[in-house]
Amino acid sequence: MVRRVVRWIGGHTVHSPERHHFLTASRERTSIDSELTPAFRMLRPLEQTAPFVLCSPHSGDHYTAHFLEQSQLDPLTLRKSEDYCVDDLFAAAAELGAPLIAARFPRAYLDANREPYELDPELFDEILPDFANTQSARVIGGLGTIARIVADGEEIYRRPLLLEDALTRIERLYVPFHEALQGLLEETRQRFGYAILIDCHSMPSSIASQSSPARPQFVLGDRFGHACDLRLTRYLRDAIGAKGYDVQLNRPYAGGFITEHYGKPQRGIHAIQVEVNRGLYMDEKAIRLTSGFDTLRGHLEDIIAAAFTDVQVMFERRLAAE
Repeated sequence: MVRRVVRWIGGHTVHSPERHHFLTASRERTSIDSELTPAFRMLRPLEQTAPFVLCSPHSGDHYTAHFLEQSQLDPLTLRKSEDYCVDDLFAAAAELGAPLIAARFPRAYLDANREPYELDPELFDEILPDFANTQSARVIGGLGTIARIVADGEEIYRRPLLLEDALTRIERLYVPFHEALQGLLEETRQRFGYAILIDCHSMPSSIASQSSPARPQFVLGDRFGHACDLRLTRYLRDAIGAKGYDVQLNRPYAGGFITEHYGKPQRGIHAIQVEVNRGLYMDEKAIRLTSGFDTLRGHLEDIIAAAFTDVQVMFERRLAAE
């Protein structure tokens, strides 16, 4: 790397690049080790009785002091990208017989629903390595593995990031999260002969434009039929609809990296993304729960309980027929 002297715009101190690099990188590692380790929390039943794994990659709400210093946004604004309390909405799964894994790190800090190295060149002064995907639609939109913006388009950082810091986040948080998720799926597949991943998310009740119509209450994404058995998609659509909710398939969300990467029905792993409209259970401006939370959680518990029985019977009949 070329050594150079850098003065951040709006700052008053000229830093030696070597010293600034060492101090910042050390703080990044230290903040992760002290505030974000372990990278995830896992709820597991005493005995797994259902061939399901639930995942919540965007409900993390541990914002490190170092990250808050790096950001030019206040904490409430940073949380606009967070799938607030989605892990709690689906937590009954563990009591009903299936594990749930949830990231502890926030999406604005690191996005586990991306390729590991979808890196935005606008975030760095350094040249990115050849293995970085700098041209994906998500990177171009500012929402790569390390997001440049929050959900409504506001820039997160005061100044460019060090590449080493980004790689540290990926190595110490992203990799352990996905290793654990992969382990749960493989363990489930070995136990039952197949595994079903439910990737749990929430979505804004409407897009930024005030003239835009409200979004559906649920969106199921199965990568247009490629990530799971279509009977699973139809079952969940009908089960959610039977509770009185408006359900759409694949639009506007067809499933992100997790659904696409892990959903390999031909290998015995089925994946589907579930997006819940935030207007059903939270005040989106204040980021707090409303009275709708308990109702929605109860409905989801009913749906999960029925699915754990019905889908298992459906899949085992299919396997027997084969």
